Amino acid sequence: MPTADERAIDLRDQALGVLCAPALRSMVEMVVFSPDPDIYEARSVDGLVRFVRHSDRTRWHFHIVKVEGRDPLLDQDPTRFSPLAAELAAQQPRREENSYPIAFERIAQIFDHPCAPDLCVLHTAAHRPSGHRGEHGSLGVVQSRAPFIASGAGILRQGMVDGHCRLIDVAPTVLALLGLEPGPGVGPTGEVVDGMLLSRQDGRTLTELFDPEGNPSAHVVVVLMDGANANVLYDAAANGVAPNVGRLIENGAALAHGGVASLPTVTLANHTSLNTGAHPGHHGVLHNAWYDRSRGRQVVTESPATWQEAMRWLFPGVETIHEALHRHRPDAVSVAINEPADRGADYSTFDLFRRGEVGRLAEGVPEPLPHAHAEWVAASEDYKWGSLVDASAINQMTSIWAGEYLGTRYQIPDFTWISFSLTDAAFHEGGPHSAIAQAALVDTDARLGEVVAAIERRGVTEQTAIVVVADHGMEQTALNCPGDWGDALRAAGIPHRDEASGFLYLGDM
Repeated sequence: MPTADERAIDLRDQALGVLCAPALRSMVEMVVFSPDPDIYEARSVDGLVRFVRHSDRTRWHFHIVKVEGRDPLLDQDPTRFSPLAAELAAQQPRREENSYPIAFERIAQIFDHPCAPDLCVLHTAAHRPSGHRGEHGSLGVVQSRAPFIASGAGILRQGMVDGHCRLIDVAPTVLALLGLEPGPGVGPTGEVVDGMLLSRQDGRTLTELFDPEGNPSAHVVVVLMDGANANVLYDAAANGVAPNVGRLIENGAALAHGGVASLPTVTLANHTSLNTGAHPGHHGVLHNAWYDRSRGRQVVTESPATWQEAMRWLFPGVETIHEALHRHRPDAVSVAINEPADRGADYSTFDLFRRGEVGRLAEGVPEPLPHAHAEWVAASEDYKWGSLVDASAINQMTSIWAGEYLGTRYQIPDFTWISFSLTDAAFHEGGPHSAIAQAALVDTDARLGEVVAAIERRGVTEQTAIVVVADHGMEQTALNCPGDWGDALRAAGIPHRDEASGFLYLGDM
């Protein structure tokens, strides 16, 4: 009689046979899994690669040990399909044309989480797992590439820089801009090492963007444009569609090939990575939803009922930017506006949710909504909702920076995080190259102008750095590529749970 481990391997192999069969090649880009600790494999319809991981204590190293057929991860070029013209010339690239930047690191970290799936299914660039015209979540470069712009105090004026970073680099970079000194902390391999700005840190400080003759920033403001395609945003800035973004690039630096999101390239996992400097497998918020076998329960972090409690899933020892700042500088003031990764902030929008005071967010929001494209507000409920949420974000930010919000007085914050939602809603609905996406960029850029104006009114422009990022990229899907790989698994009699479209847990649960 086979052992439980043998049965699990057999079930996994059956599932791989179904998922990597020619019948699913239009929707399944590849499947990744970890057959044993520090061993990983990526399989596609036309080949596989197995690689191993080992540590030199400060960082991970990866080595390929097996290839059969075409190596699915052969191309890891972060510059592929950049700038916008290159992306438009190769929409929905086939797997043999696609690129998967930093793939080994991004895959391996998932399986460090105790609730990692048995199989992680990554959809093709063309596939529409949710019916949206714009999509993300997979490993390909367009879905992974978020914009990264840094401007103002402490930043060299370089304009568009031929480079890239990882989203896990944002948190340590922000803390370094604020003048914090590194020290011991848990590094990428789980070992205590020196040079860390957070207690658990996978990312590095982007010191190459810093002005060596400048002083640290007294204030840092991070503006997240959820789901913004980097190529589209940069092109809008260059063509005057997003003039405020353009001025930040002119007065600072933008990485032409963006910031590479952690896998999965989804909202909650990467909001948390941005705010902790750690990969999802290391900070704890693994996905928008996953399954906890030890508790026999589903965990959902991205829903109207769970956003405000998402940080309860952070692993012990993980810090947010807010917590690290306060550990180094207890009298600092930090603000998290419309941002779920808010633990440790002195003011947080989601704290109003937790206190049952969410209705107060409407106080002071102008009517009609400023910077809201009337045609799209009328045509799209998601556009209308995103416009309302972002108008509230601006009201919160400008009020706090003016010194008072909802009856509480504030000094100028040392650190402010403000998240805009409209870009994600519009880029999903129409795709990143659509008219609704362009309208969202115009509106969001105008709101960014309100952020800049609030800083100017307090007279601290020369002491403030502004960072613009997103949590993932966004790719235009094909109109004719729907489908659900779960249908094929069920037809083959393979019991499974599919969490958040791609995290497969095999067996009866």
